[in-house]
Amino acid sequence: RCEMRSRVLIPIGLVALTVAVSLLAVGAQSAKDSPKPITPSPGAASRTAWGDPDLQGIWTDVYETPLQRPGKYAGREFLTEEEVAALDKQRSAILRRDHREPQGSERDVSGAYNAVFETVRPTGRRTSLVVDPPDGRIPAYTPDARKRIDAYREFQLALMQATETCKKKDPACRGGSYGPPSPRRAEQAPVYNTDRLNRSDGPEDRSLAERCMGALLPDFGGYRRIVQAPGSVSIFYDTGQGQGWQRVIQVNGSPHLPASVRQRFGDSRGRWEGNTLVVDVTNFSPKSDYRGSREGLHLVERFTRIDAGTLEYIVTIEDPATWTM
Repeated sequence: RCEMRSRVLIPIGLVALTVAVSLLAVGAQSAKDSPKPITPSPGAASRTAWGDPDLQGIWTDVYETPLQRPGKYAGREFLTEEEVAALDKQRSAILRRDHREPQGSERDVSGAYNAVFETVRPTGRRTSLVVDPPDGRIPAYTPDARKRIDAYREFQLALMQATETCKKKDPACRGGSYGPPSPRRAEQAPVYNTDRLNRSDGPEDRSLAERCMGALLPDFGGYRRIVQAPGSVSIFYDTGQGQGWQRVIQVNGSPHLPASVRQRFGDSRGRWEGNTLVVDVTNFSPKSDYRGSREGLHLVERFTRIDAGTLEYIVTIEDPATWTM
């Protein structure tokens, strides 16, 4: 089965966003997302040789579900079977990369891969992966976060203003204008660059995806392979084209790293609560960027094996400096 489950996790004084995903074991039988709550099966709590709950396997989410709930589905957690069928039909007809832009144009060259390289997953029953707030929407940015994000966008647009993209008023230049090269070209980006800049003075002017660093935590797509050893859990995330990464979670009671030590994927420390692996993730680097949240990002992840073919993943995402209550 591939199902979603709602949990309300809003610690007092913190801004929390809760996302729930149930991952299907590769090769297992699948069924449509069900609005019924998930109940662990009697055989779900299988154990490793040293006695920990066994989460091992290769897992993926077989359905396409938006992170946030679209406005047209306001107040609705689930789609009807008829809506799912209609959306599948609509999505299968999209030309995607098989559509060619004018030959020789920049857009044509950038579309070098056609749709044979893309996977289109079937539509899931849920209207959003976000289950809390109950409206399925990510909370608004705080004024400081909005200011930081706008400053970054203004810098990107300044470097683009002399390009054909802005001259033709293409969507990529939305909010900008066409003009002579900006004197800001020599400036350092206001925050660590994770997106594209119209400049190549060094590798850090390019996007993380171009630098084969497109992986993010939290991760809601692709394949994950979990293996366990006494006192640790390792997860390999198969991301993009050769951009996968290995994560080792200490489950031995050791404390977090000192606050002065910052890492791209944070510092993960786990503990067992019954059959659930709870992972606290702190110490993110300012060079990290999850939807505008950087070093203030805090995750609490919960991994629970529901049955032989289903692993429930729930993550609470917090950053009071980035999202409002």
